[in-house]
Amino acid sequence: MNLTHLDEQNKPKMVDVSNKNNTTRIATASGIIEVGQPAFDAVVANSAKKGPVLQTAVIAAIQGTKQTSTLIPMCHPLMLTSVKTDIEELPELPGFKLTVTAKLIGQTGVEMEALTGVSVGLLTIYDMLKAIDKGMIIKNIQLETKSGGNSGDFRR
Repeated sequence: MNLTHLDEQNKPKMVDVSNKNNTTRIATASGIIEVGQPAFDAVVANSAKKGPVLQTAVIAAIQGTKQTSTLIPMCHPLMLTSVKTDIEELPELPGFKLTVTAKLIGQTGVEMEALTGVSVGLLTIYDMLKAIDKGMIIKNIQLETKSGGNSGDFRR
């Protein structure tokens, strides 16, 4: 199997997508942050000292999605047409599940954008709650679905 980010001399390269067709490409990723009960209660009651945790995490997830190419060296700068987020409360953990869906019409996929958005959003929750709980666990960051492009569709 050839790695697309290496040239014939095994040097790093950005993949040339200029010959690919523009298609609608959508990717959804998710991840979980497990928090202690006091941190969970502070978020649900909207009483965290740093402000509205989940609303801030949504903004951070969108910003992270948009900034992927500045963080991941071989990612192309993309003109996203949509970024959608969802945060689900998981009282049984306790914790939260963040889902990010990125969309564009273009020549390359948006899996990395969705994954980066989830990562940044969950890190923001950690940052805003670390005064209450330093033992939080970020886990299960994964691609859920992707569609569009030559490699076809993927569904976990």
